[in-house]
Order: sequence, then structure tokens, then C-alpha cells
Amino acid sequence: MGTGRSLGRQFGWLWAAYAVSAYGSGLGFGALPLIAVLVLHAGPGQVSALSAVGPAVGALIALPLGPWVEYRRKRPVMIAMDLTRFAVMTTIPLAYAFGRLGFVQLLVVSAVVAAAKIAFNAASGAYLKALVRPEDLLVANARFESTTWSSTAVGPPLGGAAIGLFGPVTTVVADALSYLLSALAVTAIRGREEPPRRTGKTRLRAGELLEGWRYLLAHPGLRALYLNQLLVGGLIMATEPLLAVLLLRELGFPPWQYGLAFAAPCVGGLIGSRLAGRVVERYGRHRVLRTVGTLRAIWLIGLAFVQPGVAGLATVIAVELAIIISMSLYNPVLATYRLEHTPEDRVARTLSAWSISSSASIAVLSALGGLLADVTSPRTAITVAGLLILVSPLLLPRRQESAPAPDLAVATTLQPQTASVSQEARQNS
Repeated sequence: MGTGRSLGRQFGWLWAAYAVSAYGSGLGFGALPLIAVLVLHAGPGQVSALSAVGPAVGALIALPLGPWVEYRRKRPVMIAMDLTRFAVMTTIPLAYAFGRLGFVQLLVVSAVVAAAKIAFNAASGAYLKALVRPEDLLVANARFESTTWSSTAVGPPLGGAAIGLFGPVTTVVADALSYLLSALAVTAIRGREEPPRRTGKTRLRAGELLEGWRYLLAHPGLRALYLNQLLVGGLIMATEPLLAVLLLRELGFPPWQYGLAFAAPCVGGLIGSRLAGRVVERYGRHRVLRTVGTLRAIWLIGLAFVQPGVAGLATVIAVELAIIISMSLYNPVLATYRLEHTPEDRVARTLSAWSISSSASIAVLSALGGLLADVTSPRTAITVAGLLILVSPLLLPRRQESAPAPDLAVATTLQPQTASVSQEARQNS
């Protein structure tokens, strides 16, 4: 499976849109909590609320967006969501310039951005399935994965330096502009996209809001991977704030070492994503999902044994590197399986349900982890998370499923675009 082959100009523009917004988000990583602390002098409770309430409200807003995205052309939806994020993010530097910035505004911006992100991801996932050939889905998802980790490695350190040089809202401006550039890149994608054909009633029914969850829970393979991902992703993300308190407050790590401990291991994301295609080709998808899905879970407990000094820094980097390599190898395979086993007329709703559930899982487990850390200690809470995640491999699929049947909905709803894109991809292969 050649990871370096061309997937066509259309995919190139979609990848460019993803890359520019990913690097913008990397630069703006943690910008809103930082502004809350430095500009609005917010306390710990407000900062925690900003990190949890905004995304949670955004997930609620996104709940009806899944069916809405499903029955619309995906490219205009992506452009609209990018422009929405650009517009709402721009309000922050404008309010700051006029001395009108407030905490409620940060909450609103956080919620709108979270909802728009869920809708954009649902539309782009459905669009990707029609844009590239089925055999190229893993290559495409691996490229997105490598971009995610490279932007995570490069963006936050540069963003921190930019804030130090140019002020607290600098990275928000960069993040906002990245969404505008992403919208322009999506606009540059050529080819006609037919509107999806909806069967049955034309009016949206309340039951359709839950259709994504119904499909996930009815499909044996997706149900297992979905429940596993909620537990693994939620527990890994729940340890991040706990680890920050442990390293910065209790063990006395300087901020630059803390940043290095999370930026350096992101190189592992490039390694894992580059290996995904070759590993699947050699060992098969089911074996990779089982083996690498298990490997993701065994490393987290190592963070409970971090000590002060260089040895402790090396421990964090080694553990994070192992987790990230495992995740970046696993994620493209999971994303490809999810698209292959989801019918075209349910992709947007299924991806929305997955994203909303992930946000809720992270919020709940992070809150529980914080409560446990308050009662005991951050190290104890990290230990409990590390032990709980060890049961997650039991949720992985135990048997290999047959390949999904060809998706006839793709041929009926997006046939003109798919045909032209497939022709171009073959010419460029």
C-alpha cells in the first residue's frame, strides 16, 4: 500500500483545508483559558467551566446538526462551518481591542466552535468517502492523522512564543484566519456534488436525531470499537489536567519542560501514521485493531510513577511517545473501518453521534478524575485511570467481519462527482 501516491487534486485541496485549520488550532491551543487567566483574571473554577461547559454546550447544539448535514451537499456545509468559526473567533480580538471582552463571550465562542467542529467533521467524513476510492481510504486517513500530530508538535510551542511577543489574542487571530483559509481551500475543490436524495418524509423527524447512535449500537463491530474508544479516549484525556498539576505543582517541573514533555512525543504520531498502511497490508485490519488497540491501553499506568528531575521528564516523554505511536497507527485504521461499514445515507449522523459521545465521555471522566484528585491526589487519580483503561481491550471486536457490501447510495447520490474524482485519481496514481 503506497502511502506516497497521489489521491488526486480534489483530495489535495481537502487535505490542504484540513492542514491549515489543524496548524491554526495548534497555534491557538489553550488560547481561550489563557485569555481568561491573563486578561479577565479568571479563577480556577471559571477556567474549568470554560474547558468543560463550552464543549458540552457545543455538543448539545450539534445534536440536530447530524441529520441536517446528512441531507445536504457536504462541501457547502464545510465552507459554512469554517466561516462560522472564522466569524465567531474574530469577535475575541475585536472585543479585546475595544475593551469589551467578557467571560460569557468566551463561553459562547467555545460552544459555537465546538458545535461547528462536529458538523464540519461529519460533513468532511461523508465527503471523503465519496471523494476517494475505497482502497485509498486508509491512505487518506493516515495523511490526516500525520497532519494532526505534526500540527500538535509544532503549533503550541510557536503559539506560546507568539503570545509572549505579540500579546494574548495573537494566536486567536491566527486560528481565525486558518478557518478562512480552510474555507477557501474547500471552495477550490472542483466537481459537481449532487444533493443527497432523501427517501420518505421530507420533514426532519425527532427520531432521526438518534439514528447515528442506533446504527452504532446495532452494528457489532462498530459498537465494540465505539465503546472502546469512549473509554480509552476519555481516560487518556482525563489524565492531562491531572498530569499538569502533578508535574507543575507537586514535582516542580518548569513550564518549558512541561511543554517539551508533550510536544516531543508528537513525533511518534508521524511514525505511527506512516506505518498504518504497511502494517495493515502485512497483518490485516482485524489483527491491527486488536493488537494496537490493546497496546494503546497498557502505557498510561506508567505516568503514575513519574518522579522529579530528568528521569521523570524522560519517563513522561517515553510513556507519551508509546501512547501516541499506538494511537496514530490505530486511528486511521479505525476511521477507515468506520467509513467502510457505515452506509452513505448515515455517515454524517453516525460521525456526529461518535463526536458528541466522545466529547461527553471526556467531560464526564475529566470531572470524575478531578473530584478523585481533590479527595486523594493527582497521582492516585492517574493510577486509577491507568488501571481502568487496562480493561478496555475487552471491548474490542473479537472476531473478524467480512468486508462490507458496495455502498449503492454512493452511486445514486454522488455518482457524477465520484466518477470524475475516481478518473482523476487513477490518472494520478
